[in-house]
Amino acid sequence: MVEYSSKVDDQLYVWKRKLLKRGSLAKRLTKKGQVKINSLIPEKVHLVISDSIKAMVKTTLLGSNITTNRQQAVGRNLYERDELLKKKLSTYRKTAVVEGAGTGAGGIFMGMADFPLLLSIKMKFLFEAATIYGFDTNEYEERLFILHVFQLAFSSDEKRKETFRVIEDWEKQKLVLKDMDWKVFQQEYRDYIDLVKMFQLIPGFGAVVGAYANYNLLDHLGETAMNCYRLRIVANGEN
Repeated sequence: MVEYSSKVDDQLYVWKRKLLKRGSLAKRLTKKGQVKINSLIPEKVHLVISDSIKAMVKTTLLGSNITTNRQQAVGRNLYERDELLKKKLSTYRKTAVVEGAGTGAGGIFMGMADFPLLLSIKMKFLFEAATIYGFDTNEYEERLFILHVFQLAFSSDEKRKETFRVIEDWEKQKLVLKDMDWKVFQQEYRDYIDLVKMFQLIPGFGAVVGAYANYNLLDHLGETAMNCYRLRIVANGEN
């Protein structure tokens, strides 16, 4: 396990550098355009969207918490937990691919249904990740951590760095954090995925895009979740 712990330390270092690396010029320009568009949307509209996303996420959190097996971490070391997470990720990734292809093939109306369905898959996966690494999702702080992992995976350069600082110092941060900034949460997520998802709305072409996009989104979320929980375990001196 000493050898594996050293390997994990190396992987966390590489992941952190990649995570905090400045995005490409194209991504920065796209984000500026999205910020400009968001600034033109009336605040009342933002509030309605934020409340809708908040309700959707909280409903998903409740459902995921009820159906998650809490005994997955019992008797497992870090290597075994990592391997179990990879197997779970493979299953959820396949589900997301099928869902993305199915909704993408249906054009605009079915493509719009992809948003809540994919969100549900992602949240359910994060609950699985939390329990695999031995964290109790009955606790409010752990559900809040899940939301921060989600935000870390799907946000802009600036917000990603800010969120990472919270996650890296979670034991202190959880004492002062009360809730998410839901307006920022929904804007960051929408801005992150909307370009590729727009192509998913094109009939005939959308199935391929939907499957490919969902595969990569779940893959990215899996890497983020694994390393976030590794950070906490290493910080706590566990293996």
